[in-house]
Amino acid sequence: MPLLFQNARIVTATEDYAADLLVIGEHIAAIAPRLVAAECPPGTRVIDATGKLLFPGFIDPHVHVYLPFMGTFAKDDWTSASRAALVGGTTTLIEMICPGKGEEPAAAYAIWKGHAAGKAACDYAFHMGVTRWDALADRQLREIVADGTASFKVFLAYKGALGVDDRELYHALKLARELGVVVTAHCENETLVAERQAELIAQGHTGPEWHEPSRPPTVEASGVEHLMRFAEVTGAEVYVVHTSCADALDAARAGRARGVNVHVESVIPHFVLDRSYAERSGFEGAKYIMSPPLREKPHSNALWQALCEGFISTVGTDHAPFDFEAQKAMGRNDFTKIPNGIPSVEHRVQLLYTHGVAAGRIDLHRFVDAASTRAARIFGLTGKGSIAIGGDADLCLWDPAHRGVISAATHQMASDYSAFEGWPVQGRAEVVTVRGTVMAEAGRFVGPFGHGRFLKRSPKLPG
Repeated sequence: MPLLFQNARIVTATEDYAADLLVIGEHIAAIAPRLVAAECPPGTRVIDATGKLLFPGFIDPHVHVYLPFMGTFAKDDWTSASRAALVGGTTTLIEMICPGKGEEPAAAYAIWKGHAAGKAACDYAFHMGVTRWDALADRQLREIVADGTASFKVFLAYKGALGVDDRELYHALKLARELGVVVTAHCENETLVAERQAELIAQGHTGPEWHEPSRPPTVEASGVEHLMRFAEVTGAEVYVVHTSCADALDAARAGRARGVNVHVESVIPHFVLDRSYAERSGFEGAKYIMSPPLREKPHSNALWQALCEGFISTVGTDHAPFDFEAQKAMGRNDFTKIPNGIPSVEHRVQLLYTHGVAAGRIDLHRFVDAASTRAARIFGLTGKGSIAIGGDADLCLWDPAHRGVISAATHQMASDYSAFEGWPVQGRAEVVTVRGTVMAEAGRFVGPFGHGRFLKRSPKLPG
Protein backbone atom coordinates (compact mmCIF):
# COMPACT_ATOMS: atom_id res chain seq x y z
CA MET A 1 0.00 0.00 0.00
CA PRO A 2 1.42 3.44 -0.94
CA LEU A 3 1.90 5.77 2.02
CA LEU A 4 1.74 9.56 2.08
CA PHE A 5 3.18 11.33 5.13
CA GLN A 6 1.72 14.84 5.13
CA ASN A 7 2.89 17.88 7.10
CA ALA A 8 6.05 16.16 8.30
CA ARG A 9 9.12 17.71 9.85
CA ILE A 10 11.85 15.60 8.27
CA VAL A 11 15.03 15.33 10.32
CA THR A 12 18.19 13.53 9.19
CA ALA A 13 21.81 13.64 10.32
CA THR A 14 22.29 16.84 8.32
CA GLU A 15 18.88 18.28 7.39
CA ASP A 16 15.73 19.59 9.10
CA TYR A 17 12.86 20.73 6.89
CA ALA A 18 9.10 20.58 6.38
CA ALA A 19 7.76 18.41 3.56
CA ASP A 20 5.40 15.64 2.51
CA LEU A 21 6.83 12.23 1.67
CA LEU A 22 5.40 9.54 -0.62
CA VAL A 23 6.27 5.86 -0.36
CA ILE A 24 5.53 3.51 -3.25
CA GLY A 25 6.51 -0.11 -2.88
CA GLU A 26 9.70 -0.47 -0.87
CA HIS A 27 11.18 2.93 -1.63
CA ILE A 28 10.73 6.66 -1.10
CA ALA A 29 9.16 7.91 -4.30
CA ALA A 30 8.77 11.65 -3.72
CA ILE A 31 9.57 14.42 -1.24
CA ALA A 32 8.02 17.81 -1.80
CA PRO A 33 6.56 20.78 0.10
CA ARG A 34 3.05 19.68 -0.84
CA LEU A 35 1.91 16.33 -2.25
CA VAL A 36 -1.81 16.00 -2.98
CA ALA A 37 -3.39 12.71 -1.99
CA ALA A 38 -5.67 12.76 -5.02
CA GLU A 39 -2.62 12.73 -7.28
CA CYS A 40 -1.07 9.71 -5.56
CA PRO A 41 -1.62 6.10 -6.63
CA PRO A 42 -5.04 4.60 -5.84
CA GLY A 43 -5.31 3.18 -2.32
CA THR A 44 -2.66 5.46 -0.86
CA ARG A 45 -2.86 5.68 2.92
CA VAL A 46 -2.51 9.23 4.21
CA ILE A 47 -0.69 9.66 7.52
CA ASP A 48 -0.95 13.05 9.19
CA ALA A 49 2.48 13.90 10.59
CA THR A 50 1.54 17.28 12.01
CA GLY A 51 3.57 18.03 15.14
CA LYS A 52 5.74 14.95 14.67
CA LEU A 53 9.29 14.24 13.50
CA LEU A 54 10.02 11.94 10.56
CA PHE A 55 13.34 10.16 11.03
CA PRO A 56 15.11 7.49 8.98
CA GLY A 57 14.56 4.07 10.52
CA PHE A 58 16.99 3.51 13.37
CA ILE A 59 19.81 0.95 13.23
CA ASP A 60 21.21 -0.99 16.17
CA PRO A 61 24.72 -2.09 15.16
CA HIS A 62 25.29 -4.41 18.11
CA VAL A 63 22.77 -7.00 19.30
CA HIS A 64 22.73 -10.60 20.43
CA VAL A 65 19.57 -12.56 19.65
CA TYR A 66 20.58 -16.20 19.32
CA LEU A 67 23.31 -16.48 21.93
CA PRO A 68 24.64 -19.56 23.71
CA PHE A 69 26.57 -18.02 26.58
CA MET A 70 27.82 -19.06 30.03
CA GLY A 71 25.88 -22.32 30.09
CA THR A 72 22.54 -20.93 28.92
CA PHE A 73 20.88 -19.20 25.97
CA ALA A 74 19.70 -15.61 25.56
CA LYS A 75 15.95 -15.37 26.12
CA ASP A 76 14.86 -13.61 22.93
CA ASP A 77 14.46 -15.14 19.50
CA TRP A 78 14.10 -13.24 16.24
CA THR A 79 10.35 -12.86 16.62
CA SER A 80 10.49 -11.23 20.04
CA ALA A 81 13.69 -9.24 19.40
CA SER A 82 12.61 -7.82 16.04
CA ARG A 83 9.12 -7.06 17.37
CA ALA A 84 10.64 -5.15 20.29
CA ALA A 85 13.08 -3.32 18.06
CA LEU A 86 10.33 -2.15 15.72
CA VAL A 87 8.03 -0.97 18.49
CA GLY A 88 10.96 1.16 19.65
CA GLY A 89 11.63 2.58 16.16
CA THR A 90 14.59 0.39 15.14
CA THR A 91 14.23 -1.06 11.65
CA THR A 92 17.60 -2.81 11.19
CA LEU A 93 19.62 -4.98 13.57
CA ILE A 94 23.19 -6.19 13.17
CA GLU A 95 23.71 -9.36 15.18
CA MET A 96 27.01 -10.67 16.50
CA ILE A 97 27.75 -14.26 15.47
CA CYS A 98 29.72 -15.84 18.31
CA PRO A 99 31.17 -19.26 17.46
CA GLY A 100 32.58 -21.28 20.30
CA LYS A 101 36.33 -21.68 20.44
CA GLY A 102 37.28 -24.17 17.74
CA GLU A 103 33.89 -24.14 16.02
CA GLU A 104 34.01 -23.86 12.24
CA PRO A 105 33.01 -20.37 11.06
CA ALA A 106 30.80 -21.69 8.25
CA ALA A 107 28.83 -23.92 10.61
CA ALA A 108 28.20 -21.06 13.05
CA TYR A 109 27.27 -18.72 10.21
CA ALA A 110 24.65 -21.15 8.94
CA ILE A 111 23.17 -21.57 12.43
CA TRP A 112 22.87 -17.84 13.11
CA LYS A 113 21.40 -17.11 9.67
CA GLY A 114 18.95 -19.96 10.09
CA HIS A 115 17.58 -18.53 13.33
CA ALA A 116 16.75 -15.21 11.66
CA ALA A 117 15.45 -16.40 8.30
CA GLY A 118 11.67 -16.44 8.07
CA LYS A 119 11.24 -15.02 11.59
CA ALA A 120 12.75 -11.53 11.64
CA ALA A 121 10.27 -8.72 11.17
CA CYS A 122 13.00 -6.11 10.69
CA ASP A 123 15.92 -6.17 8.29
CA TYR A 124 19.15 -7.66 9.58
CA ALA A 125 22.84 -8.24 8.98
CA PHE A 126 25.68 -9.91 10.88
CA HIS A 127 29.17 -9.38 12.24
CA MET A 128 31.05 -12.68 11.84
CA GLY A 129 32.87 -13.74 14.98
CA VAL A 130 36.47 -14.91 14.59
CA THR A 131 37.47 -17.26 17.41
CA ARG A 132 40.15 -19.37 15.70
CA TRP A 133 42.74 -19.03 12.99
CA ASP A 134 43.88 -21.75 10.60
CA ALA A 135 43.66 -22.50 6.87
CA LEU A 136 40.04 -23.67 7.17
CA ALA A 137 38.98 -20.53 9.02
CA ASP A 138 40.75 -18.36 6.44
CA ARG A 139 38.90 -20.05 3.57
CA GLN A 140 35.51 -20.02 5.26
CA LEU A 141 35.78 -16.39 6.36
CA ARG A 142 36.46 -15.42 2.75
CA GLU A 143 33.32 -17.29 1.71
CA ILE A 144 31.28 -15.57 4.43
CA VAL A 145 32.43 -12.15 3.24
CA ALA A 146 31.52 -13.13 -0.33
CA ASP A 147 28.03 -14.05 0.96
CA GLY A 148 27.50 -10.45 2.07
CA THR A 149 28.71 -10.29 5.68
CA ALA A 150 31.37 -7.61 5.44
CA SER A 151 32.44 -7.24 9.07
CA PHE A 152 34.18 -9.40 11.66
CA LYS A 153 34.01 -9.55 15.46
CA VAL A 154 36.87 -10.40 17.79
CA PHE A 155 36.88 -10.74 21.57
CA LEU A 156 39.88 -9.69 23.64
CA ALA A 157 38.08 -11.23 26.62
CA TYR A 158 36.40 -14.49 27.70
CA LYS A 159 39.59 -16.49 27.86
CA GLY A 160 39.19 -20.06 26.63
CA ALA A 161 35.68 -19.46 25.30
CA LEU A 162 35.49 -16.66 22.71
CA GLY A 163 38.76 -14.78 23.13
CA VAL A 164 41.49 -14.68 20.50
CA ASP A 165 45.21 -14.75 21.15
CA ASP A 166 47.61 -12.30 19.49
CA ARG A 167 48.35 -14.59 16.57
CA GLU A 168 44.65 -14.99 15.83
CA LEU A 169 44.06 -11.26 16.23
CA TYR A 170 46.88 -10.42 13.83
CA HIS A 171 45.63 -12.73 11.10
CA ALA A 172 42.00 -11.65 11.50
CA LEU A 173 43.01 -8.01 11.07
CA LYS A 174 45.33 -8.81 8.19
CA LEU A 175 42.57 -10.66 6.33
CA ALA A 176 40.12 -7.85 7.05
CA ARG A 177 42.52 -5.33 5.53
CA GLU A 178 42.96 -7.52 2.45
CA LEU A 179 39.21 -8.00 1.96
CA GLY A 180 38.11 -4.47 2.90
CA VAL A 181 35.98 -5.36 5.90
CA VAL A 182 35.64 -3.72 9.31
CA VAL A 183 36.71 -5.56 12.48
CA THR A 184 34.53 -4.90 15.52
CA ALA A 185 36.26 -5.65 18.79
CA HIS A 186 35.37 -6.27 22.42
CA CYS A 187 38.38 -4.70 24.10
CA GLU A 188 39.53 -5.88 27.50
CA ASN A 189 42.50 -7.94 28.67
CA GLU A 190 41.39 -11.51 29.15
CA THR A 191 44.32 -12.49 31.39
CA LEU A 192 43.91 -9.53 33.74
CA VAL A 193 40.18 -10.23 34.01
CA ALA A 194 40.65 -13.95 34.68
CA GLU A 195 43.33 -13.41 37.32
CA ARG A 196 41.42 -10.61 39.03
CA GLN A 197 38.23 -12.67 39.13
CA ALA A 198 40.06 -15.60 40.71
CA GLU A 199 41.58 -13.36 43.38
CA LEU A 200 38.26 -11.77 44.32
CA ILE A 201 36.41 -15.09 44.54
CA ALA A 202 39.22 -16.54 46.67
CA GLN A 203 38.79 -13.58 49.04
CA GLY A 204 35.09 -14.32 49.40
CA HIS A 205 33.95 -11.43 47.20
CA THR A 206 31.21 -13.27 45.33
CA GLY A 207 28.38 -10.72 44.86
CA PRO A 208 27.53 -8.81 41.67
CA GLU A 209 29.04 -5.64 43.14
CA TRP A 210 32.48 -7.19 42.53
CA HIS A 211 31.99 -7.56 38.78
CA GLU A 212 33.24 -4.04 38.01
CA PRO A 213 36.33 -4.27 40.26
CA SER A 214 37.27 -7.46 38.41
CA ARG A 215 37.54 -5.57 35.11
CA PRO A 216 38.23 -1.89 35.96
CA PRO A 217 38.66 0.89 33.38
CA THR A 218 42.40 0.29 33.00
CA VAL A 219 41.67 -3.26 31.81
CA GLU A 220 39.36 -1.98 29.10
CA ALA A 221 41.79 0.76 28.12
CA SER A 222 44.61 -1.78 27.79
CA GLY A 223 42.45 -3.80 25.41
CA VAL A 224 41.76 -0.74 23.26
CA GLU A 225 45.45 0.18 23.22
CA HIS A 226 46.30 -3.41 22.21
CA LEU A 227 43.82 -3.28 19.34
CA MET A 228 45.16 0.11 18.21
CA ARG A 229 48.70 -1.24 17.95
CA PHE A 230 47.62 -4.27 15.91
CA ALA A 231 45.44 -2.09 13.65
CA GLU A 232 48.36 0.30 13.20
CA VAL A 233 50.60 -2.52 12.00
CA THR A 234 48.04 -4.23 9.75
CA GLY A 235 46.21 -1.15 8.45
CA ALA A 236 42.84 -2.68 9.29
CA GLU A 237 39.72 -0.57 9.88
CA VAL A 238 38.48 -1.23 13.41
CA TYR A 239 35.40 -0.48 15.48
CA VAL A 240 35.57 -0.56 19.27
CA VAL A 241 32.29 -1.88 20.66
CA HIS A 242 30.48 -0.91 23.91
CA THR A 243 33.07 1.62 25.08
CA SER A 244 32.31 2.31 28.73
CA CYS A 245 34.90 4.68 30.18
CA ALA A 246 37.06 7.74 29.70
CA ASP A 247 40.23 5.62 29.80
CA ALA A 248 39.13 3.59 26.78
CA LEU A 249 38.12 6.75 24.92
CA ASP A 250 41.60 8.15 25.52
CA ALA A 251 43.23 5.01 24.15
CA ALA A 252 41.08 5.20 21.01
CA ARG A 253 41.87 8.90 20.58
CA ALA A 254 45.57 8.14 20.81
CA GLY A 255 45.19 5.48 18.14
CA ARG A 256 43.34 7.83 15.83
CA ALA A 257 46.01 10.48 16.36
CA ARG A 258 48.57 7.96 15.08
CA GLY A 259 46.47 7.35 11.96
CA VAL A 260 44.47 4.28 12.97
CA ASN A 261 41.14 4.07 11.13
CA VAL A 262 39.02 3.55 14.25
CA HIS A 263 35.34 4.05 15.00
CA VAL A 264 33.98 4.09 18.55
CA GLU A 265 30.66 2.68 19.72
CA SER A 266 29.06 3.01 23.10
CA VAL A 267 25.78 1.48 24.20
CA ILE A 268 22.77 3.00 25.88
CA PRO A 269 23.20 1.32 29.31
CA HIS A 270 26.60 2.97 29.74
CA PHE A 271 25.09 6.40 29.13
CA VAL A 272 22.15 6.17 31.53
CA LEU A 273 23.18 3.65 34.21
CA ASP A 274 26.15 3.63 36.58
CA ARG A 275 28.00 1.25 38.86
CA SER A 276 25.63 1.85 41.80
CA TYR A 277 22.93 -0.19 40.03
CA ALA A 278 25.13 -3.29 40.09
CA GLU A 279 25.71 -2.68 43.83
CA ARG A 280 22.02 -2.94 44.75
CA SER A 281 21.27 -5.24 47.67
CA GLY A 282 19.58 -8.62 47.64
CA PHE A 283 21.20 -9.76 44.38
CA GLU A 284 19.24 -7.06 42.51
CA GLY A 285 22.57 -5.89 41.14
CA ALA A 286 22.74 -9.00 38.95
CA LYS A 287 20.19 -7.39 36.63
CA TYR A 288 22.86 -4.84 35.70
CA ILE A 289 25.81 -7.11 35.00
CA MET A 290 27.31 -6.62 31.55
CA SER A 291 30.84 -6.45 30.15
CA PRO A 292 32.49 -4.03 30.12
CA PRO A 293 30.67 -3.20 33.35
CA LEU A 294 28.74 -0.13 34.39
CA ARG A 295 31.12 2.57 35.61
CA GLU A 296 31.18 5.50 38.02
CA LYS A 297 29.12 8.50 36.87
CA PRO A 298 32.08 10.60 35.66
CA HIS A 299 32.64 8.01 32.93
CA SER A 300 29.05 8.41 31.72
CA ASN A 301 29.64 12.16 31.54
CA ALA A 302 32.72 11.53 29.40
CA LEU A 303 30.66 9.37 27.05
CA TRP A 304 28.03 12.07 26.62
CA GLN A 305 30.75 14.63 25.86
CA ALA A 306 32.41 12.33 23.30
CA LEU A 307 29.03 11.66 21.70
CA CYS A 308 28.26 15.37 21.47
CA GLU A 309 31.65 15.96 19.84
CA GLY A 310 31.06 13.15 17.35
CA PHE A 311 34.04 11.09 18.54
CA ILE A 312 31.63 8.33 19.55
CA SER A 313 30.21 7.28 16.20
CA THR A 314 27.29 5.09 17.19
CA VAL A 315 25.02 4.23 20.10
CA GLY A 316 23.94 0.59 20.13
CA THR A 317 22.69 -1.69 22.87
CA ASP A 318 24.75 -4.88 23.16
CA HIS A 319 21.27 -6.35 23.72
CA ALA A 320 21.80 -9.69 25.49
CA PRO A 321 18.60 -10.69 27.31
CA PHE A 322 18.64 -13.17 30.18
CA ASP A 323 15.90 -13.78 32.75
CA PHE A 324 16.64 -12.61 36.26
CA GLU A 325 14.96 -15.46 38.13
CA ALA A 326 16.14 -18.47 36.14
CA GLN A 327 19.34 -17.29 34.47
CA LYS A 328 21.02 -14.41 36.30
CA ALA A 329 20.51 -16.48 39.45
CA MET A 330 23.09 -18.96 38.14
CA GLY A 331 25.67 -16.62 39.64
CA ARG A 332 24.04 -16.05 43.01
CA ASN A 333 27.13 -17.37 44.82
CA ASP A 334 29.71 -16.43 42.20
CA PHE A 335 29.47 -13.22 40.16
CA THR A 336 31.62 -14.73 37.40
CA LYS A 337 28.71 -17.07 36.56
CA ILE A 338 26.08 -14.34 36.08
CA PRO A 339 25.14 -14.26 32.38
CA ASN A 340 26.28 -10.89 31.06
CA GLY A 341 23.79 -8.57 29.39
CA ILE A 342 21.10 -5.93 29.82
CA PRO A 343 18.00 -6.22 27.60
CA SER A 344 17.54 -2.86 25.90
CA VAL A 345 16.83 -3.19 22.17
CA GLU A 346 13.29 -1.87 22.61
CA HIS A 347 14.14 1.25 24.59
CA ARG A 348 17.44 2.47 23.11
CA VAL A 349 15.88 5.18 20.97
CA GLN A 350 13.52 6.42 23.70
CA LEU A 351 16.31 6.56 26.27
CA LEU A 352 18.68 8.35 23.89
CA TYR A 353 15.97 10.87 23.00
CA THR A 354 14.92 11.39 26.64
CA HIS A 355 18.36 11.65 28.20
CA GLY A 356 20.13 13.07 25.17
CA VAL A 357 17.89 15.31 23.06
CA ALA A 358 15.25 16.30 25.63
CA ALA A 359 17.93 16.83 28.28
CA GLY A 360 19.88 19.14 25.97
CA ARG A 361 22.98 16.95 25.75
CA ILE A 362 22.80 16.33 21.98
CA ASP A 363 20.82 17.84 19.13
CA LEU A 364 18.47 16.02 16.76
CA HIS A 365 21.10 15.68 14.03
CA ARG A 366 23.58 13.96 16.33
CA PHE A 367 20.75 11.78 17.62
CA VAL A 368 19.91 10.55 14.12
CA ASP A 369 23.56 10.21 13.16
CA ALA A 370 24.50 8.12 16.20
CA ALA A 371 21.38 5.96 16.22
CA SER A 372 21.09 5.36 12.48
CA THR A 373 23.16 7.14 9.83
CA ARG A 374 26.70 6.48 11.00
CA ALA A 375 26.08 2.74 11.42
CA ALA A 376 24.73 2.58 7.87
CA ARG A 377 27.85 4.28 6.53
CA ILE A 378 30.41 2.33 8.54
CA PHE A 379 28.87 -1.06 7.79
CA GLY A 380 27.74 -0.52 4.20
CA LEU A 381 23.98 -0.67 4.68
CA THR A 382 23.05 0.74 1.30
CA GLY A 383 19.76 2.64 1.24
CA LYS A 384 19.53 2.76 5.03
CA GLY A 385 20.08 5.52 7.58
CA SER A 386 18.89 8.43 5.45
CA ILE A 387 15.77 9.91 3.86
CA ALA A 388 16.22 10.33 0.11
CA ILE A 389 14.27 9.62 -3.05
CA GLY A 390 15.02 6.06 -4.13
CA GLY A 391 16.22 4.99 -0.70
CA ASP A 392 14.62 2.23 1.34
CA ALA A 393 11.38 3.39 2.95
CA ASP A 394 12.61 2.63 6.47
CA LEU A 395 10.97 5.40 8.45
CA CYS A 396 10.13 6.30 12.02
CA LEU A 397 7.44 8.90 12.64
CA TRP A 398 8.20 10.16 16.14
CA ASP A 399 5.80 11.84 18.55
CA PRO A 400 7.88 14.14 20.78
CA ALA A 401 4.85 14.98 22.94
CA HIS A 402 4.31 11.40 24.14
CA ARG A 403 5.06 10.59 27.77
CA GLY A 404 5.37 7.04 29.01
CA VAL A 405 6.90 4.72 31.59
CA ILE A 406 9.11 1.69 30.92
CA SER A 407 8.03 -1.60 32.49
CA ALA A 408 8.64 -5.32 32.03
CA ALA A 409 4.86 -5.73 32.24
CA THR A 410 4.45 -3.99 28.90
CA HIS A 411 7.71 -4.46 27.02
CA GLN A 412 7.94 -6.68 23.94
CA MET A 413 11.20 -8.39 24.87
CA ALA A 414 11.09 -11.93 26.27
CA SER A 415 13.11 -11.23 29.43
CA ASP A 416 11.33 -11.22 32.80
CA TYR A 417 12.69 -7.87 34.01
CA SER A 418 13.57 -4.38 32.80
CA ALA A 419 16.73 -2.63 33.85
CA PHE A 420 14.76 0.61 33.49
CA GLU A 421 11.64 -0.37 35.44
CA GLY A 422 9.51 2.67 36.23
CA TRP A 423 11.65 5.10 34.26
CA PRO A 424 9.73 7.95 32.58
CA VAL A 425 10.47 8.51 28.90
CA GLN A 426 9.70 11.23 26.40
CA GLY A 427 8.72 10.56 22.80
CA ARG A 428 7.53 7.44 21.04
CA ALA A 429 7.68 5.82 17.63
CA GLU A 430 4.16 6.37 16.26
CA VAL A 431 4.51 4.78 12.82
CA VAL A 432 7.44 2.55 11.84
CA THR A 433 7.97 1.20 8.33
CA VAL A 434 10.45 -1.30 6.91
CA ARG A 435 10.80 -0.98 3.14
CA GLY A 436 7.38 0.63 2.91
CA THR A 437 5.44 -1.81 5.07
CA VAL A 438 3.96 -0.47 8.31
CA MET A 439 5.36 -2.67 11.09
CA ALA A 440 4.48 -0.79 14.28
CA GLU A 441 1.95 1.85 15.29
CA ALA A 442 1.46 3.70 18.56
CA GLY A 443 3.54 1.26 20.58
CA ARG A 444 2.02 -1.87 19.02
CA PHE A 445 3.56 -4.35 16.61
CA VAL A 446 1.30 -4.68 13.55
CA GLY A 447 3.52 -6.12 10.83
CA PRO A 448 4.14 -9.65 9.59
CA PHE A 449 6.94 -11.77 11.00
CA GLY A 450 9.31 -12.91 8.29
CA HIS A 451 9.21 -9.54 6.53
CA GLY A 452 12.82 -8.87 7.52
CA ARG A 453 15.47 -9.31 4.85
CA PHE A 454 19.09 -10.38 5.17
CA LEU A 455 21.12 -7.37 4.04
CA LYS A 456 24.05 -8.35 1.85
CA ARG A 457 26.88 -5.88 2.24
CA SER A 458 29.86 -5.30 -0.02
CA PRO A 459 33.42 -4.92 1.25
CA LYS A 460 34.93 -1.46 0.98
CA LEU A 461 37.09 -0.75 -2.01
CA PRO A 462 40.77 -0.01 -1.26
CA GLY A 463 41.79 3.61 -1.00
